Amino acid sequence: MLINGFIFDADGTLLDSMPIWRNLGVKFLLSKNIQPESNLSEILYPMSFEQGIEYLKLHYSLSYSNEEIKNGILKIISDFYNYEVQLKYGAKIFLEKILSDLKIPLTIATAGDRNLLESALLRLGVKDYFSKIFTCTELNTTKHESKIFLECANFINSQPENILVFEDAFFALETAKKSGFLIAAVEDDSSISSRKKIINISDFYIEKFNFEKLKTFLKGNS
Repeated sequence: MLINGFIFDADGTLLDSMPIWRNLGVKFLLSKNIQPESNLSEILYPMSFEQGIEYLKLHYSLSYSNEEIKNGILKIISDFYNYEVQLKYGAKIFLEKILSDLKIPLTIATAGDRNLLESALLRLGVKDYFSKIFTCTELNTTKHESKIFLECANFINSQPENILVFEDAFFALETAKKSGFLIAAVEDDSSISSRKKIINISDFYIEKFNFEKLKTFLKGNS
């Protein structure tokens, strides 16, 4: 089986970024010198962004408007991607080895914001490793649909069965799998509750980026 393209998710796969999303409410309150309740992250997790803002405002009797709370949270996100977020362990060497040894093009398919992602990738020295970045927002889709993965395949000029998709979330792996792609799961703490399902559905599973393990997988599927 010839692999002639790789598609990488960003958050939780390449970037160690998922904790920021889970702890946004906590970080916002602490930035205002307000002590959050111990289970705030669990309370906010199932809520939409707007619902979470309303909960913070009412539950903590905040004097800020909803718009001010929103802007404060967005600044936390922006600062995190611009100055703090790091690559997953071993990711940079893994990408470099694919490009130098396999000479296979890399693309990104993300549900995140393009500007924040590009800022992070540039700071981390890997932005130029990717031939193109596709975002769900720009394509008006989600990873519950195959559109973003098929757009990547079209750009690579290859069929899905010849492309390996790296993801951390079960639902995204499932979408890519149903769309005919080979799928590689990258373990992340945010998806640990789905670990068994992820391993069962995946063609390739790694706890950490390991190029030798990838080579063995590719050789076994050649």
